[in-house]
Amino acid sequence: MSPSIGDMEPAEAESAYFNEYPPPKALPKHEALARAFVERHVEANRRVVLVTSGGTTVPLEAQTVRFIDNFSAGTRGATSAEYFLEQGYAVIFLHRQYSLLPYSRHYSHSTNCFLDFMDEAAPTSDSENPDHGRIVVRSEYQDQMRDVLRKYRYAKQNNLLLLLPFTTVSEYMFELRSLAKLMRPLGSNALFYLAAAVSDFFIPRSRMAEHKIQSSEIPANFSDDEAVGSNDIYTGENAPEPPKAGKKLVINLDPVPKFLHRLVDGWAPEGSMVVSFKLETDPSLLVYKAKTALQRYSHHLVIGNLLSTRKWEVVFITPDPPHERWIRVPKARRSKSISGVEDQVGLAEIKKGRDGSGPESENPSSDTSGDGIEIESIIIPELVKLHGNMIHKHTEASRG
Repeated sequence: MSPSIGDMEPAEAESAYFNEYPPPKALPKHEALARAFVERHVEANRRVVLVTSGGTTVPLEAQTVRFIDNFSAGTRGATSAEYFLEQGYAVIFLHRQYSLLPYSRHYSHSTNCFLDFMDEAAPTSDSENPDHGRIVVRSEYQDQMRDVLRKYRYAKQNNLLLLLPFTTVSEYMFELRSLAKLMRPLGSNALFYLAAAVSDFFIPRSRMAEHKIQSSEIPANFSDDEAVGSNDIYTGENAPEPPKAGKKLVINLDPVPKFLHRLVDGWAPEGSMVVSFKLETDPSLLVYKAKTALQRYSHHLVIGNLLSTRKWEVVFITPDPPHERWIRVPKARRSKSISGVEDQVGLAEIKKGRDGSGPESENPSSDTSGDGIEIESIIIPELVKLHGNMIHKHTEASRG
């Protein structure tokens, strides 16, 4: 019996996994775009960040009708990309197709329909056809939309933002491996910000049903004359016979190989910085799981966050002191969140004993006035400082 991918050595598991699937059809086009993008910014000596964003689907059939997904809409990744651009980075935005995008996120997936931001202007002269009035932005949204539009146009006109989509977990893996290798000329100017919610499980292509999994039993009197062909009838994974009972689907999923370590020691540029995320729902597990991930994958920073407080606090877990550092939006400036639970802020902090006692925040900013702010506006500047320190150390080591 051959070993499963999860039992193989990293390099062997990598080869086995990528041999399970054909490369995405869009991969050659994406590689050409990314290669030109990287070359342009290597010449400009500009830092480039690969931001991954959104969830990954796990198809249940080769001709996919059904798939497993997760809740991620790509909010963290799209928001972070904007703040990286403000910090002078060029951004490769590897995102789940139809998830949130930088800048347009302010108006797509919004609680307001996009059309609510627009109006039809009244005629400005008698000669103007009243049935063909100009479409304008409503006055109350002019300033906000102008600011977003200018930032977007600046990023696009200066070739600072490259948008590359994926859908499935296998497409994501192919894209990540390829982009990491294409970024090698950047050296320590490369940063990986892995905010995508990557599935932990998948169905190997060799075990996947070719056609739509049937939700009911195929009748016993179903004749060959009625079928396209007996080999074209599937009720689940490839099996000698269809199940005798319907209305129940049992799926055997394999763990997705842990390629995050391969990113550090096989794919990414030497001296580059790799940042990954750890999301948990149990406050008692968050710091432990984030520290475990840091040790297992040899990343330079793991950002831990709780599902219920992710918009207000995160924890930086690093291999160097202080090892655990909390970043929080000051209470007076926290935006409202339908899914958030403010009572859980601080519960995961180990040095507070998880009793909620201790200081309210360790923010680099003490500004507590004004409207709600996005936590990414605090995360990204702090991360940029850490990346700058890494670049400095790498440069000094190269000289020494």
